[in-house]
Amino acid sequence: MNYNSPLRQVKGVGEKTAEQMHAAGLKTVSDLIEFLPRTYQDYSSADYIQNLKPGKVTIRATVESISTRYVRRNMRITTAVLVDDTGEKIKAVWFNQPFRERQVKAGVDYYFSGEFGLKYRQYQLSNPSCEAVRNLTISTDKIIPVYSLRSGLKPSTTKKIISNLKPYIKMAPEILPKEVIDKAGIIDRSTALTELHFPTNRDNLTKALERMAFEELYVLILAARLNRKQINQLAGYEMPFQKQQIIDFVNQLPFKLTDAQRRSAWEVLMDMEKPSPMNRLLQGDVGSGKTVVATLVALQAALSGYQIAFMVPTEVLANQHLKTVNNLLANSGYQAELLTGSVKGARRRELLARLADGKCPIVIGTHALFQESVEFKKLGLVIIDEQHRFGVKQRQSLQMKSMDHRAPHLLSMTATPIPRSLQLTVFGDLDVSTIEQLPKGRQKVITKIVMPNQRKQLMSQIQAELDKGRQVYFVTKLIEESDTSEKTSAESLFKKISQELSNHKVGLLHGKLPAETKDSVMRKFQAGEYDVLVATTVIEVGVDVPNASVMVIENADQFGLAQLHQLRGRVGRGQYESFCYLIQTDSKQPTRRLREIEKSNDGFYLAEIDLELRGAGEIYGTAQHGELNLSVANLADTKMIKRASDMAQQTIRYVMDNSDYLSKYPRLSDIINKYQKLTTLN
Repeated sequence: MNYNSPLRQVKGVGEKTAEQMHAAGLKTVSDLIEFLPRTYQDYSSADYIQNLKPGKVTIRATVESISTRYVRRNMRITTAVLVDDTGEKIKAVWFNQPFRERQVKAGVDYYFSGEFGLKYRQYQLSNPSCEAVRNLTISTDKIIPVYSLRSGLKPSTTKKIISNLKPYIKMAPEILPKEVIDKAGIIDRSTALTELHFPTNRDNLTKALERMAFEELYVLILAARLNRKQINQLAGYEMPFQKQQIIDFVNQLPFKLTDAQRRSAWEVLMDMEKPSPMNRLLQGDVGSGKTVVATLVALQAALSGYQIAFMVPTEVLANQHLKTVNNLLANSGYQAELLTGSVKGARRRELLARLADGKCPIVIGTHALFQESVEFKKLGLVIIDEQHRFGVKQRQSLQMKSMDHRAPHLLSMTATPIPRSLQLTVFGDLDVSTIEQLPKGRQKVITKIVMPNQRKQLMSQIQAELDKGRQVYFVTKLIEESDTSEKTSAESLFKKISQELSNHKVGLLHGKLPAETKDSVMRKFQAGEYDVLVATTVIEVGVDVPNASVMVIENADQFGLAQLHQLRGRVGRGQYESFCYLIQTDSKQPTRRLREIEKSNDGFYLAEIDLELRGAGEIYGTAQHGELNLSVANLADTKMIKRASDMAQQTIRYVMDNSDYLSKYPRLSDIINKYQKLTTLN
């Protein structure tokens, strides 16, 4: 057996367990070895009951008695009376964990670790973890790894099987160059992995975590730096600054550009003058005015004799951008044209011919721009709105559309601000321009958390807005009713809202509808034919209905923070005072993300909080780009990012001096190649 052997060959892995591991993404010995614990229970510093203070505590105690009782239909409470060597007693209480009565036996010594505090007029341990003293050996020093539950694979099963791999873990091959290990002052990989799975003491575990955090960040940053290096070596198109025409364009705008818009536009224009292709991200909060900056730089490319492809995720958004861009370009002598799936027949053939011979300078479209039949004579600039929604292969195919195959300049745009730590790591190959100001007059949306018992009052407020002639969104996650979920589905919500607001026209929009139906529903809502739109998150990006003043998000605690902020951005786009109501699933206390979005309209602040709460993988979008594998690294650790960044820069110098440098480290090269595909066009 070796590190690439299937897990079925590992002792203790039967057919059923092998299937569970495969479903969890664990296929080889190496996969399981690198499936690191999500946390640790540290029983090495147990205290006496009489010394406990409120907070997270650990005690060693004997179970005197344990029992479970029903307090209501859906709530069971398991209570154990614990006594330590001094004779002091305390209660441990578990909510809806009846298995604890089978796990915890009277008369047996355990280590308990949990939250200690005053509950129901008495001090108790709430939902503590526990481990029988007899199960712990001196070699583990009472620090117990806790593995994630993934695809039905129990943490206890993972732990047991990994124990059978200990000899292999101790011999795990190194992937980092020796000079990197020495200069970074970190321990070797096999020692780190052994310590992570079988901790000996807190100091050694800390060193192991430090090693793996450094490795994760170093590889990610190195991949981004190599991308940047390769992009800078590509042949692109030099587009000299068309000063007078750009000044004329800015002066005829019906509004004044913000300082942030001017600065961002200038950064892009300077990139376009370079012979290597631009690779820049334009980030700005919802409503910050990214489209006018994109239109300005598109004009610059058109004035230089190049074509521009402006890509957006949906046909509705493509039509919206077409109208906006052409209004902005009204006095420039240029007009954009539309290429989507609905452009067919002779009209489509004519447009394709105009693109191929260069007579169509600016085209706005959806994924239709990727089709093989679409060719450009001189594609010099690609603008991608909400760039995280487009896969790498799609972006590659667009780059190859230009007949001389030189790389066009790329401007990606996102209304989901990217936290600084992600800019340094995941997006390290991109230059970033930030529009942190909102144009004057942009409405701040009033956001309120709504508890279940406040719904009647909410519907009265919504009716008042509808009576003023305003429009309303209701958003939910699910499309169809589910027996396994209490979350409101779009279809059942549609029926409910249609009854509650029976004197108004209600539309339904979700991802399973045919494309033509979705576009029709959205156009009707934009035109005011629907007063209310019940939808899933298909309306998250870009939809612009200035008359809509209310956003109601059902079961808001089931959404991510960035997604809530995006949805809120669908209102407050006109002259009217606007509201976002976050309906809590149950009567529990609101989650932190709901409290954060209620108090702040600042997308940059919320992006940092979202990263803290959800992690980098979800923020970046694992569905499009594969997992980031940041199981140890903390992107809030700026000192570690700096260490990894400095070392990655030194490695880049080694690579520049010796092109075969990375070939000496095949495993490192494989990981770097994977990460290079996350953001690059190459």
